[in-house]
Amino acid sequence: MGHKKDNDQLRTERQLDKLKWETAKELGLDDDLANAGNELTTREAGKIGGNMVRKLVKAGEKALAEEGDRKARLNLKDDL
Repeated sequence: MGHKKDNDQLRTERQLDKLKWETAKELGLDDDLANAGNELTTREAGKIGGNMVRKLVKAGEKALAEEGDRKARLNLKDDL
């Protein structure tokens, strides 16, 4: 049973890492992120993190809206 939890956690970490690199590339900071040793400033890291959070919030809002639409459609079918 522990394997599923481990796999889910690894999948989530990979997805967040992918989002981090995608966001850094959009901001033109992917080179700095690749050489993060002395290249990535606190400001740049915060910029990447902040934009990642915005994307995650938008994705969550979209998922909630889609779930609400799906439930509304199901309720309409039940009423017919």
